[in-house]
Amino acid sequence: MIGIIDYGAGNLHSIKNALDYLGLKNRLVKDEKGLKNMERIILPGVGAFGAAITKLKKIELLERLIEWLKADKPYLGICLGLQLLFESSEEAEGVSGFGILKGRMRKFQMSKIPQIGWNSVEVIKPSPILKSQSKKVYFYFLHSYYLDTPEEEIVLGRTEYGVSYPSVINKGNIYAVQFHPEKSGKVGLDLLKRWVELC
Repeated sequence: MIGIIDYGAGNLHSIKNALDYLGLKNRLVKDEKGLKNMERIILPGVGAFGAAITKLKKIELLERLIEWLKADKPYLGICLGLQLLFESSEEAEGVSGFGILKGRMRKFQMSKIPQIGWNSVEVIKPSPILKSQSKKVYFYFLHSYYLDTPEEEIVLGRTEYGVSYPSVINKGNIYAVQFHPEKSGKVGLDLLKRWVELC
């Protein structure tokens, strides 16, 4: 069973619809009790870094999620679900992220923010979660902040938008993507299916 963390994220039902389409059993998780019997977790996100941390604390899921990640249980972070894995963000000064991985979110310095639409992911490190036969894969993006991390070993793919930034990361059973697979057509559905097979 896949638990989709429900903390008011904008793309919540798009993720559920994608998993339903693939025939993958899933359920929305709205509190600590909802984590019971979950084998995998997806943390989606269209929203703000600080507000997400506040909401996760309120529904008593913040510490449970950090425990889940420290135990290296299967996790897929999408967009904000990637950003929250790291230490901090320029979007919410003074607010700590999960701190599972080292890094900080920085705001794009481009004239057009947020980045909206299709962009390519350059495969840096071969992984079954990405199409290994393709050097570049296209996905749908929607975000204003990007990851700056010293942990190059976790980076599977990078994307260019005025700056080259990590858009796919992996450490153990923790995977996260800056784009939205649920809005990326067949290639996105394939990624979701591969993640389940991997974890």
